[in-house]
Amino acid sequence: MRAISTTSKRELSSSFFLQGKAPKEIHAILTETLGEHAPSYATVKNWVAQFKCGDFSTCDAPHPGWPKTVTTPEVIDQINELILEDEKISAKSIAEQLGISCERVGSIIHEELDMRKLSARWVPKCLNVDQKRQWCQLSEQLLEFFERNPNDILLWLVTMDETWLNHYDLETKQQSMEWQHCSSPCPQKFRMQKSAGKVLALIFWDQDGNLLMDYLPKGQAIDAEYYSSLLVQLKDFLKEKRHGKVTTGVLHDNAPAHQAYATQKKLAYLSFPYLDHPPYSPDLAPSDYLLFPGLKKQLKGCHFSSDAEVISAVETWLDRHPSEFFLIGLQKLEQWAKKCIELHGECVEYLPGLVTVACFLPYRTKDFSAPPRRFLVILFCEEIDA
Repeated sequence: MRAISTTSKRELSSSFFLQGKAPKEIHAILTETLGEHAPSYATVKNWVAQFKCGDFSTCDAPHPGWPKTVTTPEVIDQINELILEDEKISAKSIAEQLGISCERVGSIIHEELDMRKLSARWVPKCLNVDQKRQWCQLSEQLLEFFERNPNDILLWLVTMDETWLNHYDLETKQQSMEWQHCSSPCPQKFRMQKSAGKVLALIFWDQDGNLLMDYLPKGQAIDAEYYSSLLVQLKDFLKEKRHGKVTTGVLHDNAPAHQAYATQKKLAYLSFPYLDHPPYSPDLAPSDYLLFPGLKKQLKGCHFSSDAEVISAVETWLDRHPSEFFLIGLQKLEQWAKKCIELHGECVEYLPGLVTVACFLPYRTKDFSAPPRRFLVILFCEEIDA
C-alpha cells in the first residue's frame, strides 16, 4: 500500500476517537489498513491522550529551535569582572551567579577571554630590579661563550652542585599508585617524615658523565679550605678522565666558600678565571633542572640504613645514564639563558617538588621564602698535553 502522511494518519485516528474507539482498536484498524506504514501503538496512544485534552490539530507544533546563546558581550564582561574580583573563583560559582551552564562559562573563559587556570610556579625568591639585571647580564655572558665557540663550548663545560640525600624520603603520590581490582579497597599510605640521617653530595659532571663525587664528612663545613681542595682534585680528575682537560673559566655563585680570599688565591694559582653567578638562580644550574630531580625521585620511597648505601645507590643511578643524558642537560643551559633574557630576569623553569597556589591569570606568582641555598660552579675547559 502506498504510504500516507503523518497528518492523514492523525486525521484518521481522530475520526476513530470521535466514534468512541479505544487506542488499541484504533491501532488495530490502522495496522490492518496501512500495514507496515501504520503508526506504532505508542504513537496512537499519545495522539488519543492529546485528543482527550481537546487538541485535534493535524499540524506539528512550531519548534523553538536552538536556544538563544548566552555568549553576549554583557555576559562576557560579567564573567571577566567576577574573575578580576576573585582570581580563584570556580566556573561552578560563576555559573550559579549568572544562571548559565558550567560548560558555557568554561567556553567563554577559554575562547572569549583567552584565560586558563594555572598553578603558580615556585620561585626561589622575589627578585628585585638589581637582581633581575644581574640575571640578564650573566645570561648574556653565557650566550657570548656559546656564540664564540658553538661547537666546542660543550666539550669544555663542567658543572658542579651539591644536594642533601636522606636515608629515607617520602615517595610521591604518583609513585605510590598501584593496580587494584574494582572491588579491592583503596591502598593506605601512612603519614611519615624524612629521615634524620642524610649525607651531602657534591657532584662534578660534564657532557660525558660524572667526573668527581665528594660526600661531606660529618661535622665538616664547606669552607674555603675544603672547597679549594675539591678544585685541586677536579684538576687531577680532568687530567685522568678527560685526557688532560684543564679549566680556563669558572662560574660560581656568591657563597661564602667561593668569595673567600683563600678560594680566590687557589683559583688564581690553578689558572681558573671565574664569573660571578647571580643569587637565587637555579634556572641556570644544570644540576637543579636536570640531575637532582631525577635522582631524588629515584631515591624516594627507598630505605637506606647507612650513608654507604645511599652513596652506592647514587653512583649506580649516575653510572647507568648514557652520555646523551648529560649532554642534553648542558645544551639546555643556552636555552634557559635566552629565556631568562626574554623574561627580563624572571625565573624560567618550574622547581619540582614544591607547593603551588592556584590562580586564573597566567604567569602570576606569589612570594614565598627561599628554599635552602644551593651553589653552582661551572668551569670551561680546554685540552692540553697530558
